[in-house]
Amino acid sequence: MNLTRRLDRNMPESKFLRSFPLALKNCLLLGLTCCALGAQAQGLVDNPDWQETEVPAPPKFDPKQLVNIDMPAYVSMKFGVDPATVVVTPDGIVRYVIVAVSPSGSVNAFFEGIRCAKGEVKAYARASATGVWTLVKEPEWRGLNDKQPSKHALALARQGVCEGNTAAGSATEIIRRLKSR
Repeated sequence: MNLTRRLDRNMPESKFLRSFPLALKNCLLLGLTCCALGAQAQGLVDNPDWQETEVPAPPKFDPKQLVNIDMPAYVSMKFGVDPATVVVTPDGIVRYVIVAVSPSGSVNAFFEGIRCAKGEVKAYARASATGVWTLVKEPEWRGLNDKQPSKHALALARQGVCEGNTAAGSATEIIRRLKSR
């Protein structure tokens, strides 16, 4: 665009040229404001003061009440979440018990939490079919996309636990979403 060309034929050329730097300044200011707002929104997700709420004892689970989770065809185990165990905590973690059933019928359960804001999962405890829990000694947050032996947490997050970077509503809403897919 030729900067000396007037957009408004009634505006004297000198006034147009004087107003151009102001318009440029306004555009720059608007751009910086958008960047600052984006950084502030990112800060909500990456809150450095965030702390996980106290983790309760693993809940009892019922393998007969599971809501199935769709897994890729190459996964031979069947996974389902016990709807009675799903809890959304004030710090944004969705905790649940997921049950894995092998083709031979053996049952294992995992008490886990998904932190949608960071795309992470943490295993708190494991149980066999007897329902006796073994606590994980030093549970750590791991990326949902990390190389893990099972991608059940990623499947669960995508199928109803997370909506973007937040929990997909209350526990009731999450269960509704899992059942309706």
